[in-house]
Amino acid sequence: MNTNLIFNNTEIAFSLKSDSELERAYFLFKMISIEPLVRIGTVATNFALKAHLPIEGLIRSTVFDHFCGGVSEDDCLVSINNMYEKGVSSVLDYSVEGKESETEFDGAKDKLLKIIEFAKNLDAIPIAVFKPSAFGRFYLYEKLSNGDTLTEKEQEEWDRVVARFDSVCAKAKAYDVAVLIDAEESWIQDAADDLVRALMAKYNTEKPIVYNTLQMYRHDRMLFLEAEHAKAKVGNYYLGFKLVRGAYMEKENDRAEDKGYLSPICVSKAATDQNFNTALNYMLENLDDMSVFAGTHNEDSSYLLMDLMRKKGIANNDARVWFGQLYGMSDHISFNLANEGYNVAKYMPFGPVKDVMPYLIRRAEENTSVAGQTGRELALLSKEKKRRKSI
Repeated sequence: MNTNLIFNNTEIAFSLKSDSELERAYFLFKMISIEPLVRIGTVATNFALKAHLPIEGLIRSTVFDHFCGGVSEDDCLVSINNMYEKGVSSVLDYSVEGKESETEFDGAKDKLLKIIEFAKNLDAIPIAVFKPSAFGRFYLYEKLSNGDTLTEKEQEEWDRVVARFDSVCAKAKAYDVAVLIDAEESWIQDAADDLVRALMAKYNTEKPIVYNTLQMYRHDRMLFLEAEHAKAKVGNYYLGFKLVRGAYMEKENDRAEDKGYLSPICVSKAATDQNFNTALNYMLENLDDMSVFAGTHNEDSSYLLMDLMRKKGIANNDARVWFGQLYGMSDHISFNLANEGYNVAKYMPFGPVKDVMPYLIRRAEENTSVAGQTGRELALLSKEKKRRKSI
């Protein structure tokens, strides 16, 4: 394991933050660390938004500005350019969720096409991203994942979903912008995997453009990765995968218990960590066939990937290896990696304040529930505040 503990360098980590922004970040994570406060705040915020109370300005100046780049692509440009000066790229993530109509699905597809268009002349935005459920109804993915036959009308609807995926991937290929397709709940993932595999075969002929996502808290994902590798060899195309631990653990376990099947989730956090690290090893061993985007806030996994690259003689800036973190979190990982010459990208959510609230609430809840995450952020922010005062 790499013993050069670069993630402790707070001067580099927070170099873009003014003293007031540092104080705001400390205040936010302090609030997030108090679980009852997060629960009450979530309920109160949802009520205020539904009642059309004038709180968007308050949200915008606090939690929104910390975890989101802005309300539009142009609004994000200052943050995008500032980060890129420090070597950190951006993945613009239109974080509007819960849409259900064909018009809304077409709107999401058009937004992705616009983002790719926006990115084609900006080296700072090498990657785009979307969720399968942004382009089609959850029900359709679930029905196909169950192996059920679609009705004629449903098949026509699914054909439109496929067309949305294809139009985005085609433009991504034309403009040389990679596109990450996020993973979702296990009971709809098979349909998404089948669709993404077909798009990889179509568009990853010279290098990975289309990336699927592996949630490594699922105990079956290593077998899946190996099987996908075998299919890609036969089909003569490249694989791209974003590796993450996962985002729906409680929902997955609750559904498995309710319906009486074995949960797809690993039995422990240690087993998930092992699964994630095994996948990193496998992908680095087979880097001639695939590229990896390691989406992780875990310091140990980040050090492991650095160490694997060093041992295998892979250059820090090898285009086939990316590190990724969320905007507003783990700056000590992102900016210190970039300072060492690694490829790093921040997921930068954007969208209207009201529409992005479900995303922001998830971030607050995640920071509350992930052991050590908020405490680590607070310790590093406190360390930097003290360092600046001592100058």
